[in-house]
This record gives sequence, structure tokens and C-alpha cells, in this order.
Amino acid sequence: MSEPETSGTHPGQPRPVRLRDALLRARIEAADRTGVVVDLRDAEVARLEILNDALDPLFAQVPDRIDLFDRGISQGDTPKLWIDVVAHVVMGRDKRMYRFVQDTRFGRIVLAESHDTVVIVEAVTDYVARRMVERERAMVIPPEPQVPATEPPPRRSRFWPFLFGFVLGAAALFGLAVLAALRSW
Repeated sequence: MSEPETSGTHPGQPRPVRLRDALLRARIEAADRTGVVVDLRDAEVARLEILNDALDPLFAQVPDRIDLFDRGISQGDTPKLWIDVVAHVVMGRDKRMYRFVQDTRFGRIVLAESHDTVVIVEAVTDYVARRMVERERAMVIPPEPQVPATEPPPRRSRFWPFLFGFVLGAAALFGLAVLAALRSW
């Protein structure tokens, strides 16, 4: 089937591009980019798995009774190696640099950043040690101050404050009555 020519075109000029051809090219380009993104994400996950394996000896030393740490790789839009609930390792923009970050109530802070797994393993080791010390401090219950066992103080009588208030109130009412009587006179 022949294509209709658009008005105003000359035989020497190239024909306008059809939308169908442009859509086909756009879909091919998107598929190529998606393939690149998937390859980059797979590379990020692989590097995080290498770091995770390097952290195995550290977490083997953490006592079983301490359940602060829940290490694992999440594979979302941005793959992360979680150390605990608030700290994780992500890959930097260049997809080669490890970035160890902690979420705080004031925002995210970078604890360490390096291309070398050894540097990140040391930073995670320091972080784990600090968290264990914080846990130990939180678990210690300070002793309550001991009050010497003596007699309780004698109970004060409530009669005298009541009597004083009653007399003061009566005097105030008497004074108001006298003032009212003097004004009306």
C-alpha cells in the first residue's frame, strides 16, 4: 500500500518519519537501556554479596543472645545490604563504591565510604561494637537508692489548718457585710 505524501514536500526532500517507525526505534532503545539497568543492578547485588561474605566472620563472633542485627540483602530499586534496622550498605553512584549509612531522626549520615571492602568491613565492625556497648548500657538497671528504714514522720493534724481557714473565711465574709452595710447607708 502506498503511503500518502504530505503536502509541501518536494521529491528531493526526505520523507517524514512515520510514527510507527519512531515507536519501534524508541522501544528498541528502551529495551537496550533496561538491559543495561538490569546488568548494573545485578553487578550491585554481586558486590553487596561479596561484602556480605566478607562480614561472615564478624557476625559469627556476635553472641546468639544478642538479636540487634538482622543482616540481609534487599533487592528493590536500590539494592541494600542491611546490617540492622537503621544501618545499611548501598553502592555509590559509580556502582563501585560502597557507602555505609545510618538513618537517624535527623536524616541519613554516611559512616564510611570506600571502594575497598576491607575499609567497609572495619567500619561495620566498629559500628557493631558500638551497638553492643549501647545495648549493654541499656540493659544495666541502676540500683535504687536505699532509704534508711526509720519511722515514718509523724502525721500532721488536719484540724488546725481547717480551723484557720474557717476563721479566715468568716472574717472575710464579716468584712464584706460591713462594707456593704456602710455603702448602702
